[in-house]
Amino acid sequence: MQESRSVYVRPVKKEDMKSFYKAAQDEEIRYMTGTRHVFTMDQLYEHYERIIQDETRFDFAICLRDNDELLGDLSIVEIDRENQKAGFRIALHSRGHLNKGYGTEAVRLALKFAFETLKLNRLQLEVFSHNSRALRAYEKAGFKREGIIRQSLFLNNQYSDEIIMGMLKKEYEELKKHDII
Repeated sequence: MQESRSVYVRPVKKEDMKSFYKAAQDEEIRYMTGTRHVFTMDQLYEHYERIIQDETRFDFAICLRDNDELLGDLSIVEIDRENQKAGFRIALHSRGHLNKGYGTEAVRLALKFAFETLKLNRLQLEVFSHNSRALRAYEKAGFKREGIIRQSLFLNNQYSDEIIMGMLKKEYEELKKHDII
């Protein structure tokens, strides 16, 4: 378990799938993440069973320190130990938890885990251009825009670009040295 001022992260548990289910019912949250489908509890339980067996990923629940409320989840995925890189994703499960800094704190915990525990050199994510809140949060955490896949998603009758962002270990260390992380 890793913790910051307001949140901590811990491995995802099967009972957390109830929060995943609730988040999947929210049309705005699905839109921000580019998710088209609403998942059943059975599908989420199957997903849980798959991810806990997958050695190329770590999945964490984001919880509030004050009362252990589950706020969302984050994953470090497609871990490529040979090239020392991985992908990253994060989602808060309720709009009521947005704009409170919880996501920023959780991203910083993920960066610490990726670069200090897993000893990765690179962490990459993809975010859709219509999700300006996430773009700002990732940039605030130190991710750099590296590329754009134009009009990659057609959802809600509009195209969105897919923006590729990344952070290198040396950039993380520089942020840490200046107490930005």
